[in-house]
This record gives sequence, C-alpha cells and structure tokens, in this order.
Amino acid sequence: MVDNPQFYGGTHFLSLAGRLPLQAGETNPYTRRPMPHTLAAPAHSDTVIKKSRFIGCVQPMADRASAQAAVDALWKQHPGAAHICWALLAGGQSAAVDDGEPGGTAGRPMLDVLRHQDLEGVLATVVRYFGGVKLGAGGLVRAYTDAVAQALLTAPKVPLQRMATLRCQVPYALEGLLRREIDAAGAELGEVQHGSLVTLQWRLPEPQAAAFVQRINDQGQGRIGWETPP
Repeated sequence: MVDNPQFYGGTHFLSLAGRLPLQAGETNPYTRRPMPHTLAAPAHSDTVIKKSRFIGCVQPMADRASAQAAVDALWKQHPGAAHICWALLAGGQSAAVDDGEPGGTAGRPMLDVLRHQDLEGVLATVVRYFGGVKLGAGGLVRAYTDAVAQALLTAPKVPLQRMATLRCQVPYALEGLLRREIDAAGAELGEVQHGSLVTLQWRLPEPQAAAFVQRINDQGQGRIGWETPP
C-alpha cells in the first residue's frame, strides 16, 4: 500500500471507513476482493513470439475519449504495425478492441487481465508487428494476455479513493473564506458562478466531507445554502 492514494472521479468506490459494522455471521467482502487500484505511471513490455513482436503498455486513463487519443498517438508512432489492440477498464466507459484480430482473441483477454488485477481507470494497449507466422486463436489469446501481464509486473499501483462532490451558495462576503477552506483542505475547486449569490462546487476525499461541511456551517452561521444536501 502506498502513501498517496490516487483519486478517480469516474466511478465511486466504497471505503472501509464508510461501511456499516458487520452483522453477526456476515462475511466482510473486503477479505474476498481487494480495494481497486489504478496506476501511478505507464509501464511497458516487449516480447517476440514466433517472429511477431508484441509491444505492451498499461497506463492510467479516465475515459474512452482519452483512450482513443492515446491509441491514435500509437498509430503515429508505429505506422507499420499490423494491429494495435486495446482494452480500457473505466467504469461505464470500458472497452475491448481487437483491431482486426479474430474476435475475442485480443481486446477481451486484455480486459480480463485488468479485471483480475482489480484495476480501474487503466488502459492496456498492445502493438503487434506481424512476423509471418500465424499463432492461431489460442496463441493470440496467450500473446496478448502475456503482453499486458508482463507490463503490469513493473507498473506502480496506487489505491483508489472515493470522492465527494459538494456544491453550495454563499453571500459574496463569504466567498473568500470558503475558497481558503477549499484550498486548505487540498480540495479540487470546480465550477464557480457569480449571481445574486456565489455558487461554488468542489471535490474532496469522501472521508473528509462531513467534517468539512460541519466546519463551513459553523463559520457560515446559517448563511450557507447547500444545493445538494451533503
């Protein structure tokens, strides 16, 4: 376990601290399934199987649009490649692409590797240079699986933490105070709107949310209007 958790906004994850106490006879699900992780940085692999070269990469990726941009960049780096297959595990935006390989022999096995490692917000890509020898369906599944698995061996993993989004309205006189509190908490300030009141939205780790809201309410003395009850 590392000291600095990564925050992934696309999917919410329950933390141990947020779970209700176990009832008699109930099994703790966290003993069966580890907390999801993402990657802190890209990692690579490079293997040759029957004269075909497989160049694997795993990297943090939040959504499908970003993943497609990364794949497009790979085509510019490897214009002579026969295939660039990829798999994205990112909540509702997950994808598995065979890119001309026989159906189910590349993208899906790559996605399965990410799932088995309890990863989220990760893109796996494999660039293949064809060596003239066909591998067959089973050989392709093993090759693409191994390319991703080998890259993950050196990939730095960090735990995901659930984020809370807070939004409120305050008088102009309190905008500075709220901005200072947001900055002091290390929160991520998002949308700010100025009308008859100032509307601010920000994100911070969920375990910090309740104490933050209480602190703001105490300082605001009834002048804080929460748009979504925290």
